[in-house]
Parts: sequence; structure tokens; C-alpha cells
Amino acid sequence: FSQATTAPPKKKPDPVTSETVVIWGLRLWQVVGIFALFVLSIIITLCCIFKCRIPRTRKEIEARYAQRQAAKNYADKLDTVPPLGELTDIPGGQVAEEKKEEEIPTVSGKVDKVQGKKDGSKGSKKKDGEK
Repeated sequence: FSQATTAPPKKKPDPVTSETVVIWGLRLWQVVGIFALFVLSIIITLCCIFKCRIPRTRKEIEARYAQRQAAKNYADKLDTVPPLGELTDIPGGQVAEEKKEEEIPTVSGKVDKVQGKKDGSKGSKKKDGEK
């Protein structure tokens, strides 16, 4: 048999609602929202970093395969090209360098060269005045 007591009955815990404070003073709906934003940001970040789109048509699959093959062929051909130093080495290279110094390939270089000849005497006078 159960004995009747005069003590008040135990209080039932409050029902959990969206306004119930769960952790660090945050309500349940705030905690759920923060968690959902966190999960969504991870998914978006992973989708941006990795190409996770699956081609939908046979045409897209074949196009990607052709693109990969073209890239592979291009990389293979780049491996066969000699280094730039080997392409520019010319027998008698010092003679070619001296000619390059004498030649002025740009228009501004030509103008400077022409003005240098005209102002050559003035330039020497200016240098004497500066000293």
C-alpha cells in the first residue's frame, strides 16, 4: 500500500520550448540556428573547394574526357620543349650581345639616341657647370 504524505508533490520540470535557455544563456532556437549556419557554411566551403557537381549528360562526360586528354597531351608536349636557356644559346653569343647594345629597338630609344647626339655638347657643358 502507498502511504499518504502531507508533503507537496514533486514539481515537474518545465517543458522544453524554443524559449528555453539551453547553454551560455542562449535559447534553444538560437542554438539550433547557430548549428544550422555552421553546417551550411561547411557544406558551401566544401562545394567551393572541390568540384562536386556530377555531369548529367553523356555529352558533358565526353566533353570533360576530351578536355582531360587535351590537357594531358599539352603537358606531354611541354615536357619535350627544351629549356629556355638552350633555345637562346647561339654560337658567338657575345657578338650578338654587342650588336644588341648598338641597336636600339624602341622608338623612345631612337629618340633618345638622336637627342643624345644633338645635346652631346650641351650635356658636357652642364656637367662642367655642375662640378
